[in-house]
Amino acid sequence: MPDHPQRERVVLSQRRGARVVRTRVQVAQQSGVGEHLVRGLVRAQLGLALRLGLAVVLILVAVPILGATVDPFASSTVFGIRLNWIVLGLVPYPLLYLAGRVYIRLAEQAERDFIRLTDDDLDSARSTEGSSEQGREV
Repeated sequence: MPDHPQRERVVLSQRRGARVVRTRVQVAQQSGVGEHLVRGLVRAQLGLALRLGLAVVLILVAVPILGATVDPFASSTVFGIRLNWIVLGLVPYPLLYLAGRVYIRLAEQAERDFIRLTDDDLDSARSTEGSSEQGREV
């Protein structure tokens, strides 16, 4: 018996009758799904803020601990000022600036992902409506 080639399904249009989820409308109306999506966005930004805040605090707390445990670090001086005081006086500003920049960049990325999630459903609804209207015209 000859072997038949594998059957292949070709899809030329989107499924008709498929339920389109309008996420943006649900977010605006604060429905259950929209509320869950917004809560997820806020939770992601809160987690990001807590992780970055913890990293900054750990770095700033490490300097006095290092000064208390390592004698060469605590006793070394630069221009008559102890090194640990110089580090504590100069390091926090660029560190806080960098943490702020990283937070803003990652928070905006999360917001862009959220907007893309809500826009994808709206765009797919528009493309479905457009393709059904084009089918009617033909």
